[in-house]
Amino acid sequence: MRYEHLTPDIVNIAMSRPAVRNAQNMEMTYALNAAFDRAAQDDTIKVIILSGDGDHFSAGHDMGGDHHRTWRDFRTVGTWAAFDGPGVEGLYGREKEIYLEMCERWRNLAKPTIAAVQGSCVAGGLMLAWCCDLIVAAENARFRDPTLEFGVAGVEFFMHPWELGARKAKEWLMTGDWLGAQDAKQCGMVNQVFPTEALMESALDLAKRIANKGSFVLKAVKESVNHAQDVGARRNAMMHAFGLHQLSHHHNKQQWGLLVDPKGIHPALREKIRVRFNLPGLLGTGDRTTS
Repeated sequence: MRYEHLTPDIVNIAMSRPAVRNAQNMEMTYALNAAFDRAAQDDTIKVIILSGDGDHFSAGHDMGGDHHRTWRDFRTVGTWAAFDGPGVEGLYGREKEIYLEMCERWRNLAKPTIAAVQGSCVAGGLMLAWCCDLIVAAENARFRDPTLEFGVAGVEFFMHPWELGARKAKEWLMTGDWLGAQDAKQCGMVNQVFPTEALMESALDLAKRIANKGSFVLKAVKESVNHAQDVGARRNAMMHAFGLHQLSHHHNKQQWGLLVDPKGIHPALREKIRVRFNLPGLLGTGDRTTS
């Protein structure tokens, strides 16, 4: 993770794992949280940009896992706890802490945030972009949620209907197709599309225009818009979707012995999954994915 001042009142929080396309493990998640907290608690900071080093914004959750690190190696922020609990308790608690509630926390950060997205933004990468108030995309940006291929009903921070509208969200999820930058803008998910080489410069220009406003009024208008979504039952719908996400995991567990449907795992990820879950081999390795 890199934390850098672009101006005295604008900070860039850059995911810096380009070798794995900025895939998110627990270390990155808690480093992101610490960086967001740092910016939120610094009264000189007016606007926060979230970016990813390399060719891609984020490939989503790191299928390689956390390399023997557990939640005990980090300072947790939620209160559900019991991350090693029996039955569904442990998994539900971990995913609620690391994915759902962490994203909710960042969404409600009381300062404007801008996601600058280039290349691929996949699954968990969508969640990071959706946490932000604005999304600007490079012309080469593309977005995808392939979780249905893994037998899971969408990512944990289920913002699809609010980002795309109900019908487009259904089509996008059910087909698993890529959504290009211009189409994402047309749907309202992306604010602006810029030439790839000018993405960060353009994001900074936008941030400067926002930073000219007073800090209190920026906080107030952000909270007003977020509240408008929430009184429309966004949070209740999110919790329902999260429950179905967990049910999907345990449906797969009963069928396949692991939390995802192995038939949907891309060949490039199968070995990572096998090692992560200590499996002798994966069942049903016919590839159903598209890239």
